[in-house]
This record gives sequence, structure tokens and C-alpha cells, in this order.
Amino acid sequence: MLHKNYDVIIAGAGSIGTPTAMYLAQSGLSVLVIEPLASPGQASNKHAIGGVRATHSDPSKIYLCAKSIEVFSTWKENHGDDIDWRAGGYSFVAYDDDIEKTLKSLLNIQHDMGLNIDWHDRKELLEIIPQLDPAGLRGGTFSPEDGSASPLKSAFAFWQKAMQAGAKFQFNEKVINLVVENNKVTQVQTDHCTYSCGVFINAAGGWARIISNMVGIDIPIEPDAHEAAISEPVQPMFDAMVVDIRERPGSNNFYFYQHPTGKIIFCLTPYPQIWGNQIQNTSSFLPMACKRLVEIMPILGNIRVRRTWRGTYPMTPDGNPILGPVEGLDGYLIASGTCGQGFMLGPGTGQLISNAVLGNLSYIEKECLERLRYNRSFDTKELLK
Repeated sequence: MLHKNYDVIIAGAGSIGTPTAMYLAQSGLSVLVIEPLASPGQASNKHAIGGVRATHSDPSKIYLCAKSIEVFSTWKENHGDDIDWRAGGYSFVAYDDDIEKTLKSLLNIQHDMGLNIDWHDRKELLEIIPQLDPAGLRGGTFSPEDGSASPLKSAFAFWQKAMQAGAKFQFNEKVINLVVENNKVTQVQTDHCTYSCGVFINAAGGWARIISNMVGIDIPIEPDAHEAAISEPVQPMFDAMVVDIRERPGSNNFYFYQHPTGKIIFCLTPYPQIWGNQIQNTSSFLPMACKRLVEIMPILGNIRVRRTWRGTYPMTPDGNPILGPVEGLDGYLIASGTCGQGFMLGPGTGQLISNAVLGNLSYIEKECLERLRYNRSFDTKELLK
């Protein structure tokens, strides 16, 4: 059965698709979001630990996440919803010479992009985060305007505002085919019915490659599994998200922060990567992660862990998302491959993709789309993983 025509159809009601729907609907377009799960933010979004940073090595990600911070930090003021935003800052710590050199080498581009960030030597950083292990600490960067928010509260807030603006959401429905006529996506077939559209946006995260293959465009996005944990609440001690990008046996990096409720939330990047949409907990994560946590902040050695969980990162070869149109295929845009940073990229990417659809791109947004296009070389790696 052929249902209503929409200006824009979006696959995925997650960190990217939901704010994109909100912005497009607010611009006056008719928008439909198709999501195979039961409500917004139920795939990778709900597994996020909530960190939001503009501290990156790629200028496009710095720009997009800075835009996201503008949205998160003013959401309650502008809309009244409390999404648990807190500007606790981010600190990338250096316990060896190579990490120090990497962090310092990025400061110029970060400053050029307007990021409020500085290098702090050992003494200065311990004044900001006194609980860090001082042994071997060389210093680190600190960006006070980075912070955290609730992924689920944010997803609900974006969904609610999108609905109020007129966007439609079809939950428990799956895209099974895209119809292309005269090099243009014209229809979206689901397991329920068929819709016609002017523009289709692939914001399906770890499932984006499957959908893109429906139109013969293979994009290098593969999901890999990551685990996280949360502790019992303890006395407030520190505000910043602490990131350690040293490689350790079984892991590439480690990061943690103290939630406003007092709980410690922590996560690591496994090495080697664990490919596939796997969300079953493992027995290996917690011993490895706890060892790294106590190594960086020994005072946390006696806290009790409440639970662990596992989610997926839609990875690309260079650690950066794939955003924008596909050459030679009208009406098809990609907004996926955020590499575990979809939550922090979400609002900024939603604005970018909306402006691409509306033809209102600024010069810097055009640069972002050029750098993050689907057919780039993927040879420049994100250094702040």
C-alpha cells in the first residue's frame, strides 16, 4: 500500500535522526522518521554514557560538537526541559611524552576553531582534578565548556519537540528497500507499507551500511561493541570527564566521570575491536576497566559497581562520521558512522543535515560536508579517540 508523500523520510530515531527531524519539521517540511524499535533513542543512543565534547582533532567535529554544546547547554533555558546538562569539562591526561606531544600539537587547531582549551602542567591539573594519581603525571588539557547530559532525556526532548513541530514517527517499522527512479530516491518500502519522498536521510547508525547497499552505495560503517559500568553513588569529588588515551593490554583508551548523582560512570575502547551488533555483557570488561580506573584515580579503589552494559559504535576507518549527499543519486543523504560520538554530534549534525536539505549551508558547513563525504580517502585518523 502506498501511503502519504513526505518531503523528508529519515531512517533512524536515534542521536542523529531525531534532532534532524526536529530541525526539518521546524523549518516547515513534512517529515517521517522510520524506526524499527519501539521508541526514540533505543539503539546506540541509550548505551551512551552522556559525554559531550568539542575537544577533537578534526575541525569538522570540533565545529559540529561546539554547535551541539550550544543546544545542550541552553536547552532548559530555551525549552524548559531538564536534560541533565552539566558543564563539568573534559581533561585528556598525559602520563607519557608521546601523549603530551599529541595533546599539545592539537592546541593550535582547537584554538583556531574557537575551542576554550589549554594545556595545564602537573601542578595546575592537580588543582583542577586533585584526585588524579600524581605519579608520572605530566599534565593534560582541560576544556571547561565540555560536559555531559542524559542521552535518554535528550532523545525524548528532541522527539517531543519534533512531534510538536509536525514530524511523524513510525516505530516498530523497518526499512526493507529504497526505490530509485532516474537517479533519485523516490520511495521507501518498509515491512508495513510504502512511502514516497523528496529526500531520504540514512541515519541508521550501525545499520546504515545495510540500508545504503539498497541503493548500491557501499559505505564503510561497521558496528563494534563497547562496554560501560556505573558505580554506587559516592560523595562528589570531581566534575570533569577524564580521558586516558594510552594503550593498555586489551584496551586502547579509557574514560570516566562522576555523574551529578555521585555515581562514577566509566568505559573503555577494547583492543582488538569486537565487531558486530553485540550487546551481551562479558566477564572480561570489569576487571580490565576497574584496573584502569584505579590506576588513574586510586581513591576510587573501594567503590562498588552497580551494573555494566554493552552497546555498539558505528565505526568508520578514520574515526569520523559520514555526512552529506551522494554524488549522482539525488534525494539521498547519509548521516551515520559517528564512531560512538553520535550523542555529542547529534544536534550539530542535525542542523548541518537540515541546512543541506534546505540549501542554506554556510561556508564552514560546506567544508564539513566536503571533509566528511562518503567517498573520502579515510586516511586521516581521529587522534582523540
